[in-house]
This record gives sequence, structure tokens and C-alpha cells, in this order.
Amino acid sequence: MTEIRDDLTTRAAYVSDASIYRRLPAAVAEPRSVEEVRELLVLAHERGWPVVSRGGGTSVAGNAIGEGLVIDTSRHFNRILSIDPEAMTARIQPGVICDQLRAAASEFGLTYGPDPSTHSRATVGGMVANNACGSHSVAWGTSADNLVSLTVMLADGREVELHRGGTSEPGIDRALTGIRDRHLAILRTELGQFPRQVSGYGLHYLLGEKGFDTAKAFAGTEGTCGIITELTVRLVRKPAHTALAVLGFQDAFEAATAAPKLRVPGVYTIEGMGSDLLDALRTRPGQERAGGELPRGGGWLYCEVGADTLEEAEARARELPGLVPENVVDSVTVSGAAEAKALWRIREAGAGIVTRLPEGGEAWPGWEDSAVPPARLGEYLRDLYDLLHELDLTGIPFGHFGEGCVHIRISFDFGTEAGMATYRTFIERAAALVHRYGGSVSGEHGDGRARSELLSTIYSPEALAAFAEFKRVFDPDGFFNPGVLVDPEPIDQGIRPGPGARTFELTPVHAFSRDGGSFSSAVNRCVGVGSCRSDVGAMCPSFQATHDEVHSTRGRARSLAEMLRGESITDGWKSKETLEALDLCLSCKACATECPVNVDMATYKAEFLHHHYRHGLLSFLGRDRRPMAQFTMGWMPLLMRIVEKVPFSFRLINLLESNRAVEELTKRLGGIEPKRRMISFADQPLTRWFRGRSAARRPGDDADGRPTVVLWPDTFTNFAADAPGKAAVEVLEAMGYRVLLPMDNVCCGLTWHSTGQLDMTQKVLRDTLDVMEPLLEAGYPIIGLEPSCTVMLQDEITELLPGDARARRVSELTTTIGAFAARHLAEGGPWPFRELATEAGPAEAVCQVHCHQNSMLGYGPELEVLAKLGVDTAVVGGGCCGLAGNWGFEPGHYEVSQTLGERELFPAIRAAADGTIVLADGFSCRTQIAQGTGADGVHLAEVMRAALPPAEAGER
Repeated sequence: MTEIRDDLTTRAAYVSDASIYRRLPAAVAEPRSVEEVRELLVLAHERGWPVVSRGGGTSVAGNAIGEGLVIDTSRHFNRILSIDPEAMTARIQPGVICDQLRAAASEFGLTYGPDPSTHSRATVGGMVANNACGSHSVAWGTSADNLVSLTVMLADGREVELHRGGTSEPGIDRALTGIRDRHLAILRTELGQFPRQVSGYGLHYLLGEKGFDTAKAFAGTEGTCGIITELTVRLVRKPAHTALAVLGFQDAFEAATAAPKLRVPGVYTIEGMGSDLLDALRTRPGQERAGGELPRGGGWLYCEVGADTLEEAEARARELPGLVPENVVDSVTVSGAAEAKALWRIREAGAGIVTRLPEGGEAWPGWEDSAVPPARLGEYLRDLYDLLHELDLTGIPFGHFGEGCVHIRISFDFGTEAGMATYRTFIERAAALVHRYGGSVSGEHGDGRARSELLSTIYSPEALAAFAEFKRVFDPDGFFNPGVLVDPEPIDQGIRPGPGARTFELTPVHAFSRDGGSFSSAVNRCVGVGSCRSDVGAMCPSFQATHDEVHSTRGRARSLAEMLRGESITDGWKSKETLEALDLCLSCKACATECPVNVDMATYKAEFLHHHYRHGLLSFLGRDRRPMAQFTMGWMPLLMRIVEKVPFSFRLINLLESNRAVEELTKRLGGIEPKRRMISFADQPLTRWFRGRSAARRPGDDADGRPTVVLWPDTFTNFAADAPGKAAVEVLEAMGYRVLLPMDNVCCGLTWHSTGQLDMTQKVLRDTLDVMEPLLEAGYPIIGLEPSCTVMLQDEITELLPGDARARRVSELTTTIGAFAARHLAEGGPWPFRELATEAGPAEAVCQVHCHQNSMLGYGPELEVLAKLGVDTAVVGGGCCGLAGNWGFEPGHYEVSQTLGERELFPAIRAAADGTIVLADGFSCRTQIAQGTGADGVHLAEVMRAALPPAEAGER
């Protein structure tokens, strides 16, 4: 039998989905087979647990949470069983990810039509359960439309097959036929009136003219009638060529009014958004100029056109503005994949972007995906805005305008009783509004806890009775997902950000300047859209290695939120459960930029560890002391300075550590992971080499009048890997600069910060600013070589010392050597480098971009420099290398570390041709590469040094 996870760490991670609702489950299970699902149902009966099935947990309606047993099919029950390219169908298990199925189908020129914005992590089983749609539903329909058959397990463990024409059980067929015949008029006049009428059960599919399709009728039941154990879905032929026309309108209302007129053959999407979504995107770090590719206007429609030839697709796309001449003000048509992706990114990020309003306030789901007949959308949208204005609420609409479906997050105040009352008022009046337009309170995400209570507003008592009869056929005892659709829970019951969510609101060490100084507000950035569960991109490496919800960014955010609530996790900052949830966080900072709402789990983890343990060296003593690795790695900068005072000490350490027995003893004493190899040290620190190379000069003393730069001697470059530092000095001098190093010991505090020793981090930074003050006053650029240290100086320093103007100055002056060289080149500075080449042609490089640089700084300038040097660079796309500084040396992390290395990095290096440069600016990355593949990685500065002509290099 599958493991029953009833520990509080796991239960806290599953307390919510992407909705505003909170339900603490009794247990979670992740079955691998049909038999294990059956055993779980037996266990749930024995313990009196209701059952909720869950896929990717991206539901915004609260239909993937519950207080009983949560059965998560996404981790193991996720195989593609077969694809029939002739019949254009796929037979799959429910936990298959949408993109996983699309990738497999693409080998046959096919795809799966429904594609919600969460397609990289939503399971097909969950999509069918909610009757999800996506941007291509104009052409390919809803999940129900693309469903051929289902196998479902009922509460007694029976499996029933559902398909067009009936089911595998005559008794169920008779019961469903009776429902159809008793409510024939209702099924024909209230249900199935327009494509996005998703609310309630799809009983209209039981009509004779619909083929008595019991599988389609079961779609959209939201786990309330049984557990899907197998699906056969329809695949569609991908258009041979596509072009994207983006049409600009005066505002979102005009775009909504025009949308139905664009529903013509060959148009695959009609997606809408307004300028307020673009404004919200531009408040995100690094996105200040986003949307420059869009045509003029205050509202836009994204219309993808498909055809047999590219010329035909482009021509059809250019014709679309002519269909709405009275509305459109501008348009742009693109056919290149990169151009289209850049435009689509704005729309697809909407679900996360709009959870933070442009002025910084929070916005929430609740009225997430209402839909009306497309011809009424413009009117409905104007009235919806009027209602928001009347109740002093703000929201940002976007969505599937061609289908009449609107997504919106609204500035509800859930923290007060008055705000909760306003929430109910708005929802009730909005339901009445959508009913007036003949619409549905749900257009693709299901009703869940957010809208089930509202079904009585949009449907007649007879329709509600038919829904109840349908549920009783499959689930007579209310075993599955109680409180949803039938006998609904109140819409304002158990709201996660509601009153009581911030019991342990304490003053943090970090400024949390983007969250009003509140750690709770920072944690509440996570709304659960689940981007961290994707296997694409750099976020989240620990989830990509384990596929465990606990070890996703979302799972950690949920644990922190439960800690702050104090209801289930009751010991606040001392929580062992939250510590466990944070343990596999690599602090890679991918979530700080890849998460649509910029959750920064690395910072949250540092803050938690600081409060969890005592401070200073005393935190390493006593029963609840810090792990010894946090001393060995965290205090490394200071330990190295002590060792430096003893002549020849580093050579002696290297000699002793070359003995395996000594190395093993050192690891045991230092609390280091036994499977790791210890690093070696330079014979002398870079700073000593530099002092011996040339006499120290005070700022401004340069007879040659060369511009001055400061090279940052980070701990790793200074003591462990001095070659990049020496190369950087030679490179910068060859470029015409005078190079200085700080006149005393400096440190960015990285190792203390990543281990959550924030008091020491602040002290080290203040001491560093004292040393740096003359250089800051002179305004010299500060060039970092170690990316993680550079990020500390550019980003973290102002959050840790927010009131110190010197910290802001350091942030402004600090850059990478690649960015500095690219700017130098752009400004026409001397370029003494030759192109690197081999006898076979241009030099080639496999490049591992440090996770902090990838997330916070970007690597574009470095690629410009490499291109100028004639290096053909292949960037490894898997995100963090898997070592992540101190994390990879801590006990218990080795297997996950190696799994991450094997995702893309190690295979890319092993597959590289002889003579290929292995480029990695991070010391951790080079260490991981060396220990995982035996290859020697080099820094960009070393590549630039190799490109200096022999005469130039020899002079230096």
C-alpha cells in the first residue's frame, strides 16, 4: 500500500491550492496504481475521512483541498499508456501533465487542445475534473469536448467506464437516463447554452442529440463523484504554420466588444487583456519596459491564426483588423517563434502578475473566471467595472474574450470583518449580474468552494435538484469532495488570508521593502499558481528533483503561512515542520524572478533560520543548536582570515587533506556531507598576491590617469580559487583600467546570510562599508567575480541595511566583469582581445550560468562578450547546478544535489567535444562540475585572459 503521509509537514503543504481557501487535510497519499487507489478508499472509509483527488493543485476555486484524505495523482500515477496517431487519441493516467502529453503527441504532429495558462504543471485529470479550457478553446473546445472516455473509481472501489452511449454498468445507465428524461426541458434550456458555461454538472451531454455521452457529463464534476483512474482523450492536428496578430483597442471594453467578430475559421485564439495588466507587469523587477512589442492601445486581443503555409497564415492574420474597423486602433503581426513567445509571455503571466496591483496592494481570486455569451462580454465587463468602483475595489481583467470568459483578481480585504462582508456583497451582486447576461459564474476553473453557493443564483431549483440526483448516482453518501457543487459550503468559510492568518507577525531583520516591511505579506505573495512545480526553467530545483509538493516553493510558502497562523503549527519560529520544509531549499533565488509574484524563498529561509536558532556563536551550543555545517561553511570567511595569519598554512592544509583519512575526519568534525570531497585552497590569498605584485596606492594616485575600478576579493576567489581573480586583474589592466583591491578585509556576508545568521551578516556588511567608504566616495565601479556575492552587494545589502546610504551606493556601483566589459565595448573602449579559435573552427563552450546570476542579474552581457571573443556558447538550461554553496555540503543533500546535476549539466559536459571550454563563473558550479564529471570549469575572466595576445598577457 502507498505511504500515508499524515505528518504535519506534509499536511501543511497541502492546506491550500491556488484559491483563497484553507483546509488542513488529515493525510495525503500519492498512489502509483489503481489497486493502491482502491486500498486508499478502504482506509478512508475505516477512518471516516472524506476523499479529495488532486492533480497539480492549481485550482483557483478551492476544489483540490479538503479536511480528509487528499489523493495526489501527480507524483506517481502519471504515465502515458498509449497514443494512437490514426485515431488521434491518447490513453493516459490522470496525473499526466498537460505539457507532457502535448510533447508526446507532437511526435505525430498532434497536440492536446485544452491549454490553460498552467499547462506546464496542470494534470490532465485535474483539467477534465474542472473542465478546463485555455487559450485555444475557440478552435479546440473545453476538456469535455476533447474527452473520449473515462474510467472512474467509485466509493466502494468499483471501476466504471464512461463513454458516448452509456457506461459499463447498466444500473448507472438507467439512473442517468431517468435524470435526463425527468429534466429534459431544463437540460435543453438552462445548460449548454454557450461554450464556457462550465458551472454545475454538464448534464446536457446526456441528451440524445449529444449521444448520451456519460464521459463528457462526468467532466467538470470536480472530484465530487469519484476518482478518475484512466482517460482517453482526443488529440488534434497542429496547424502547419501560425502567425500571431495582436490588435490594439482604446480599452479593454472595446476589445471585448470586438472579440466575437473575430471568431472566424482559422483563428485559434482570441485572448484579451487591458492596460492595467501591463501596468502591473511593469512594477516587477526588471520588467519596467515590458510590453514595448505591443501595438498602440489600452486593450489588446491576441489572435493566433493557423494555415498550411506561413504566407497564408500571415495573410489571414493581417486581415483580422479589417473585421473590426470601427474598434481597432493599431495592430502588429508576427510569425517568428521568439517574437510570438515574447508577446504571449505577458498574457500567460497574468494569473500570477495580477495578484499584486500596480500600487503594490494585494489582489485575490474569488470572482476568477465568470463567463457570458461572447456577444454580451463588452456590456458585462463595463457593468463589472462599475460594481468594482461602487464597492471601492480594484481588479485587473484579462482572459478568453473570444469565448466570453474573464479572469480577474480583486483587491478584497480579507483581514477585517468589514472586508469579508464586502467580499460577500460583491460576489453575490456579481453573480446576479452574470445571471442577467445569461452567463456562468465559472467559465473554466469549476465552482469549488468559491462559487458552488452561487449556483442557486444562476440556476433554477429544478436544475439544482438534477445536479443532486446526478451526484447520488455516483456518490450516494457524499464521500467525495463534500461541500462542493451539491450541499455547498458558504463562500466565505475558511478563507486562508482571512482574520487570524497573522498570529505570529514579528519584526523581521530584512526590510521587505516591497511588502511594507511585513514578513507575512511577503509570504502571502504565494497564491498557489504552481509555476514552481514546472519541469521547465530554473524554478524550483528541489521539486524538479523530488516531485514532492513539500519541496516546492509553494509548499514552503504554505508551511510558513501555517507557522504565522499558529493554528496547526503552533510553535512559531521554532517549528520543526517548517524547518523540514525549508531544508531542501537551495536558496537559488529562481523563484525571486521566475515566480509570477516574485516569492523570494531564499530570503524567507534566511529570515526563518535566523529566528529559529539563537544568534552568534552561542547558536552552535545547546540541545537545539545549529548544524555544525553552518559554522564550518557560514563562518568560512573569518576562519580563512585566521588561517591566513599562519605562514604556509594553506599549503599545509592541502597536504593534510590529500590524505583520505584526514579528509574524512575533517568532514566528520565539520559536519560536512560524507560523500562530498573537500575543497582545496590557493597557496596564498589573492589579496597577498596583489599586494606583492604592485605597491598599494591610495584612491586617485595614478600617474597614467587611467580610470580606476575596484575588484571585489570574495572569499572563494581570495582563498580557494585565485585564478579568476588574477585573470581579472590582467584583463582589466589590458582594457586600460587601474585595478584596486579594498585596503582591508571585506566580505559581502553571503555565507552567513545563506545559513540564516543575519546578525553576523549585518555586522560584516557594516564593517565592509567602513573599509569601502573612500572607494565609494570616489565612485569607482566595483567588479564582482563570484555571482552570488555580486547579488549580495547589488540586492540583499539594501534590504539588510536599508537606512545606510553607503549600502545603496555599493548596490549602484557593483557589476559583474561581463556586464562591465560589455558596457566598455559598447562605449568604444579599447578592446585588446583576439578571437579564440581552434583548428576546427571557432572555440566552443558549454556554459553553466550561476543560479543567482541567472535569476537576479542576467547573463546577456556575458554572452555578448563571448560572441565578441569568437566563442560559440551553449548555455545549460537546467537552472541551479545542484551544489548551491553551503547547501550541497550539508548532510542529507547529496542525492538531490547529484540528481540536479544529472538533469542537464553533467550530460551536457560529458557530451561536449574535446577542447570545449567548460564555463562557470560560480565557484560552487565549478566545484559541482569537477566532483560530478571530472571536468575543470573556468571563469569568464580566464577566457578573456586567454584571448589576450601573448605580448599583452606577458607584459602583465
